Amino acid sequence: MSQAILGISAYYHDSAAALVVDGNIVAAAQEERFTRKKHDAGFPENALEYCLTQGGRDLKDIDYIVFYDKPLVKFERLLETYLAYAPKGFRSFVAAMPIWLKEKLYLKSTLKKELAALSGLDEKNLPPLLFNEHHRSHAASAFFPSPYEKAAVLCLDGVGEWATSSVWLGEGNRLTAKWEIDFPHSLGLLYSAFTYYTGFKVNSGEYKLMGLAPYGEPKYVDLILEHLLDLKADGTFRLNMRYFNYATGLTMTNRRFDELFGGPPHKPEEPPTQREMDIARSIQAVTEEVILRLARTVHQELGTEYLCLAGGVALNCVANGRILREGPYRDIWIQPAAGDAGGALGAALSVWHEYLEKPRHANGADNMRGSYLGPCFTNEAIRRYLDKIKAPYVQIDDQSLMPRLAEILAAENVIGWFQGRMEFGPRALGGRSIIGDARSRKMQSVMNLKIKYRESFRPFAPAIKIEKVSEWFEIDRASPYMLLVAPVTPQRRISMTPEQQQLFGIEKLNVPRSDVPAITHVDYSARIQTVHRETNPRFYSLLEAFESLTNCPLLVNTSFNVRGEPIVCTPEEAYRCFMRTEMDYLVMENILLAKKDQPSWQESGDWRKEFTLD
Repeated sequence: MSQAILGISAYYHDSAAALVVDGNIVAAAQEERFTRKKHDAGFPENALEYCLTQGGRDLKDIDYIVFYDKPLVKFERLLETYLAYAPKGFRSFVAAMPIWLKEKLYLKSTLKKELAALSGLDEKNLPPLLFNEHHRSHAASAFFPSPYEKAAVLCLDGVGEWATSSVWLGEGNRLTAKWEIDFPHSLGLLYSAFTYYTGFKVNSGEYKLMGLAPYGEPKYVDLILEHLLDLKADGTFRLNMRYFNYATGLTMTNRRFDELFGGPPHKPEEPPTQREMDIARSIQAVTEEVILRLARTVHQELGTEYLCLAGGVALNCVANGRILREGPYRDIWIQPAAGDAGGALGAALSVWHEYLEKPRHANGADNMRGSYLGPCFTNEAIRRYLDKIKAPYVQIDDQSLMPRLAEILAAENVIGWFQGRMEFGPRALGGRSIIGDARSRKMQSVMNLKIKYRESFRPFAPAIKIEKVSEWFEIDRASPYMLLVAPVTPQRRISMTPEQQQLFGIEKLNVPRSDVPAITHVDYSARIQTVHRETNPRFYSLLEAFESLTNCPLLVNTSFNVRGEPIVCTPEEAYRCFMRTEMDYLVMENILLAKKDQPSWQESGDWRKEFTLD
């Protein structure tokens, strides 16, 4: 009889659910994709229902339910922090306590009530409810689906219960905790402090800070290392809490921080100045140095050839690329849902392998299955919706569709691409994507300003056939989850003129850097997704068709959404996003729609106010 484990992460940010059956990942999804509220932290009712449906089970058929952290330990950390900083922390103590006393302290009973309401079961008849440690959930999500029998595991995030950085040894079906750095000393919160200070939103704008960094100069590195961060040779560190407010207040940084960097935090939504670019470059450089030192130390201590990464900081793909190029490991593997959403999956895998002591057989395969773990829709279901709203379309089989799409793309059209199962994690990987021709000089600005409605400096990523990646980029291995940055190969680059080299900041943006300018960042790098026939055959065959037409085996790939909106999940959401933006075509499975053929689209009110900007 098979055993099914349901993992849940909720109540902080990025709620999610995951279903593991006999050690195999059957389904996983974030709640935001169903509620359309980005980073939704509520009980993941819709994600749970989806996982159960995908697994063909009711809640009564589940053997264990597991929550991804231990709320009582987290409460202890809050209390100890407030006491340690008393009386300074009183304001945030007063703000946090009602929520804790009402909801989070009694999380076990809250979860049972929600699960009973979802299933119709009496609370006494629910499956056993377990609680895993936050960083153990991260570590499990990184190691257990990885291809390795033995690996070091490094988890870096804001904070779990106490840990902000933790090191583990993964062997077979066991994870052994080695050491950790505890709150308030946190690389994730340091990076978030600078996210806040440069005018971006904490817990969602960190990747913007990373994207802004190449436009600046690392002018503030010494200042950061002298005043904010005591960094040791082995990568361990302590923060100087005199400059930070997050342990006790309602903001990330304080007046001392402002004085150090010569002014108050940058106002949200105002264009970044050269100062913000230089600050972004500086904290990115410091972060990379910390991560590289930690990775080397872990290698010295554990002597493993492989490294697995998870936690929100593991989404820093520039740092990941440097670990791969400069670090001592044969290879690294990063959990694509590295943040709290992935904790649901890690908790479920931890129960299977550690609590139930079930063996694990690493065979060199990546068991995330491309991270295509969400819902999918048939041609029939798509047609039903389009017929209902009287939207004109044609249905074309793959053999004719792929060459047709290649021609559409080569003519500099932008396509909404909706097929197969939705991705788990923050990146669109060819299930729910917006795609375009990377050779186009106008594509980056068209996609940013007319389709995504977001900041002009934001870079786009290439999706490339795995076999061709080394011909275009300085990388010799798979990067299926868009979590590694690598330089464009020298023969593909366009050298800058002496006049162009004098440009500063955002002025650099419109200077083409390579044969594929739409995906080449100002420092000649790109955030790479390798596409594999085994995990996404249709996306792979589209790239093949485009290559046979243009001799270029890659496309621009960005997530199918506008700024502030979660990635689309259903055909209805895909069509709505298509009609609201200046996309030219939409393809859903085998169904092709041209914008010029669609009826006029009208909505009451300004739809852009529907989403809170991230």
